[in-house]
Amino acid sequence: MNIHEYQAKELLSKFGVTVPKSKVAFSPQEARDIAGEFLADGPVCVIKAQIHAGGRGKAGGVKLVKSTEEAEEYARSLLGSILVTHQTGPEGKEVKKLLVEEGCNIARELYLGVVIDRGTQRVCIMASTEGGVEIEEVAANTPEKILKEYIDPAVGVLPYQARKLAFGLGLEKKQVGKAVKFIMGLYNAFLASDCSMAEINPLVVSADEDLIALDAKIGFDDSALYRHKDIEELRDMDEEDPKEIAAARFNLNYVTLDGNIGCMVNGAGLAMATMDIIKLYGGNPANFLDVGGGAGREQVTAAFKLIMSDENVKAMLVNIFGGIMRCDIIADGIVQAAKDVGLTVPLIVRLQGTNVDQGREILAKSGLNIISAEHMDEAAEKAVAATKTN
Repeated sequence: MNIHEYQAKELLSKFGVTVPKSKVAFSPQEARDIAGEFLADGPVCVIKAQIHAGGRGKAGGVKLVKSTEEAEEYARSLLGSILVTHQTGPEGKEVKKLLVEEGCNIARELYLGVVIDRGTQRVCIMASTEGGVEIEEVAANTPEKILKEYIDPAVGVLPYQARKLAFGLGLEKKQVGKAVKFIMGLYNAFLASDCSMAEINPLVVSADEDLIALDAKIGFDDSALYRHKDIEELRDMDEEDPKEIAAARFNLNYVTLDGNIGCMVNGAGLAMATMDIIKLYGGNPANFLDVGGGAGREQVTAAFKLIMSDENVKAMLVNIFGGIMRCDIIADGIVQAAKDVGLTVPLIVRLQGTNVDQGREILAKSGLNIISAEHMDEAAEKAVAATKTN
């Protein structure tokens, strides 16, 4: 689960991370009033579009304003508009709220992030002098500029590790103490909130030599949200794919992709392999969908509806390995779901496992135009071919 920048900053401030003064505006008049408060103390303030995507500045979603009139005018043009960034895709995201923030006299821009490193099975704190730049670009072009400290889960981040990062960033001696407090606060917020990622980009050194989180992005481990009802309440459903929200109601793991072959598979590993083999045969999956090992008719029907709600889908591939769930039960669910939904695209079904012969017999006698396949590569090849004729 992701949250907005203003929510991330509110959370970080509770752990001693320094953030700028800011307020959220939902209308041009609110933006004007808040800007008036901050402009009374400084020459500029900043207005930022609040969407779950990076690259807002390059897309026109961040602006310095010097007057209340300018703040209101910019807010009016931004609220309700569709902001397209490199992370939103061409469809963009609608701007429904703005963050109005005090100005900051920036001396340096740095990067600081906390992630889970699956390879070492530890939390990794990353820092770089290349603040304001996408960390992926830094990793690709100048990886030597990324500093890393791996944290022992038994003891947590130690002061010497924070100092090592601070000196590596080239901070002045009197700034190091502030950096240590900042880094440890960020780590504590990450750990206590069960985050999957916490990123400060840019982390700025102000002209007054303060360290400030000028931007903040936080993602949470969905599996741990039951421990954080207060964080779960921060979820903004408007920022999430409606199909993914609908899938969650039926305990389906669904992610929208940009291809034209709908996939319904049981098991995350098999789902990933199915998408890979579709790509191998020249096709593009329209989604990742794992119905789980114990899917029944209701879940299968919900999965069919989700897939068919995507107008880009030109063929549907069902790839099931019957282990916990028998193939005959799955086949009956497929037939009933196809009839309930009114399937209009080619349906390719590959069944293997328990009671596979009975399952195939049910499909053959269904009267539906189902293309059967015995092997994964055969199923993928038939699905790709179906998209070219449909």
